[in-house]
Amino acid sequence: MENQEPMVSTTAEELKRGLAPEAYTYNPDKEYEPYIPAQANIREFTARAVIIGCVISVLFGAANAYLAMQIGMTICASIPAAVIGMAVLKGLRNGTVLENNIIQTVGSSGEALAAGVAFTLPSLLLLNLPVSAAMIFIIACTGGILGILIMIPLRKYLIKDEHGKIPYPEGTACAEVIVAGNEGGSGAAMLFKALGLGAVFKFLTDGICTFPYTIDYYFKSNLKGGGLGMDFLPSLVGAGFLVGPRICSYSLAGSIIGWCVIMPMIYYFGQYAPAAIPPGVDPIADMDMWGMWSKYIKYVGIGAVTMGGLISLVSAIPIIVRSVRGTFGAYKLEAGKVKRTDENLSGRIIVIGVILVLAVIAFLPVFPNVAAGSVGAVLVLIFGFFFVTVSAHIVGLVGSSSNPIAAMTIGGLLVTAVLFRVMGFSGTSGIVATLTVGSVLCIAIGVSGDMSQDLKTGFLIGATPKKQQTGQVIGLVAAAAVMGMVIIMLNQVYGIGSEKLPAPHANMMKAIAEGIMTGSLPWGLILMGMAVSVAVWLLGGSVLPFAVGLYLPIHLSTAMMVGGIIRGIIERKQYDTETRNKKLEKGTLYASGLIAGDALMGVIVTALLYAGIDFSGVAVGIIPRTENMLVSLFAFALLCGYFAYVVFSKKHENQLGGLDLKM
Repeated sequence: MENQEPMVSTTAEELKRGLAPEAYTYNPDKEYEPYIPAQANIREFTARAVIIGCVISVLFGAANAYLAMQIGMTICASIPAAVIGMAVLKGLRNGTVLENNIIQTVGSSGEALAAGVAFTLPSLLLLNLPVSAAMIFIIACTGGILGILIMIPLRKYLIKDEHGKIPYPEGTACAEVIVAGNEGGSGAAMLFKALGLGAVFKFLTDGICTFPYTIDYYFKSNLKGGGLGMDFLPSLVGAGFLVGPRICSYSLAGSIIGWCVIMPMIYYFGQYAPAAIPPGVDPIADMDMWGMWSKYIKYVGIGAVTMGGLISLVSAIPIIVRSVRGTFGAYKLEAGKVKRTDENLSGRIIVIGVILVLAVIAFLPVFPNVAAGSVGAVLVLIFGFFFVTVSAHIVGLVGSSSNPIAAMTIGGLLVTAVLFRVMGFSGTSGIVATLTVGSVLCIAIGVSGDMSQDLKTGFLIGATPKKQQTGQVIGLVAAAAVMGMVIIMLNQVYGIGSEKLPAPHANMMKAIAEGIMTGSLPWGLILMGMAVSVAVWLLGGSVLPFAVGLYLPIHLSTAMMVGGIIRGIIERKQYDTETRNKKLEKGTLYASGLIAGDALMGVIVTALLYAGIDFSGVAVGIIPRTENMLVSLFAFALLCGYFAYVVFSKKHENQLGGLDLKM
């Protein structure tokens, strides 16, 4: 790592100019000139940048693992990592734009890894199998490194040749944050305030249990069997703001169909059956809304998500063909001198790395034998290239929040399960082998999507791709080293699959693999869910958000809708473009802080409980405690009201230094 490279060819005055207009538009007659010219030589891949990035990667990786198992989604860490890096470098002095870019590249890799790991690997714990932190580390590293290696050849076509055609919204926004910070603006104060607020709220609900974090309302008489509810989590409000009102509306619509239509309908007809109706184990007349959801609607949701994923993949076929054709036409294993801003890791490293990763997969002890492991490795390579290409292109068009990671993983999981079943593998060994392949795929998909956004940020700023790719690997390994311990700790404290930690995606993966291997999958309910997704698609709706809402508890969708409404008001009010972008920008930073604070405090509370420290007992007699849901609702309303005040008030806009995010 270089430590004190002198800056040449680029003065401070020359840098105070913002991103060029060509950063947002397609101009075939003019090559884009990055913020830092290719001929400039300034500090970039330094020890302090990598260390700061690794710390952020570990923290956000642990927080997002918790989030993924609690609410079924993760927060994009690139912008928070860039803001934190900006603040730290200012304290250390003499920080550069490219150093900050390395910090966000290394730091965001933990979040990307957490999504893939926490969506899939907890399914092995749900099967009551002995899973070690070392095994999670190996699987996480193989999937993550494979995603990085496959993404490298895609860079030239997707990031450079298609510049101006594929916007990469998070990557572009992150570049603007970094540039604005270099030119005097900073959103660090706002981010840290939101992080603190989210952490305090989480500590009040989970740490000292001042008031409940959730509310339930059970329908009676005509709609019996269904209900409503809301989880009072800062992370949900923040997530709703980030994904926007449209996605939130589709998710809530799916939840309403499930909890207010299908579940009451099942109860209406099923209450007269004297015995249990499979896959339920109790008579329907004795089941409440949670029993209805877990035994029936969950499988309808699985079918809906599966079909939504298939529809998305079929719709993406033209994108896939164009990406693959463009990649092979544009990428060359260059020999000789190339510009600094075009340097990738060499083709030799890519080929050797892929071979080593596949070899590790083939010999993993989770497979019944080496033959099964070899088949799994081949499937990972085929599906990996296919899905990584889709992921890198889709996030460039619609953003990382709309990346159908789970849907693509389910597609690979279904094919893998069927092939292993045909090969004669069944029972627990077949389920574990199938879930392992799915885990590696899911991790590769998530990491590649994040890396494509980071490479876009680097392209706009003028970073060295090779150094970003190396940094991504380092940050990934750092996060993987703690990911297994975090998941095992969460399982021992709360129990994965419990109401506190439902792990919705892992439950889905387990149900599919187990159902196919044992022949117990309730295909009737699955097919009903598929039909619902087809109907939504025919109506022109967004199938995947609707399907995910149908699968997840309604408590998540209702809380997210609050954040979506706040953003929707901004988008619909008659603001001028600059004012609207200011408010969206403030909301993005504040929402990211709320999510990060909620998740980080969740991990801290879990670690304290794991160590035998329970603050809920300490607070008795000191801080009033109540089970009154109205108190929870009032506290949550205050949180959301303050969030809205921050977003709409002009008071805080001067903290951002004139950023102009193109959301």
